[in-house]
Amino acid sequence: MTVSMQPNNLLSSIPEPASGEVFTLLLQCRNVTIERIVSAPGTVSDLFVQEQDEWILLLQGSAELQMADRTVKLKQGDSFFIPAQTPHQVTETSVQPLCVWLAVHIHPETPPLAD
Repeated sequence: MTVSMQPNNLLSSIPEPASGEVFTLLLQCRNVTIERIVSAPGTVSDLFVQEQDEWILLLQGSAELQMADRTVKLKQGDSFFIPAQTPHQVTETSVQPLCVWLAVHIHPETPPLAD
């Protein structure tokens, strides 16, 4: 992936999905991946159980996550850490403004190869 050495505004050129979510890869470096996610109004995602840790920041809008028996409500500016192997699901997203997320995925490091 080519990384731009120019400023990038995450809130410009926002796609408007009719349903689901649009994922834009912003950076992939070693064991870290950073994405912008735009959720259509009223999005209910699949249930995710990921191999990596995830830190999310809601840049715009409001949303609700379900994690086991816990509901997490997020508003603009809220961040949240989801440890690896934690089942979670987006159960609600705002209509106006659209939900725009910054997601940082921290993958397990691979051990160095033996000589």
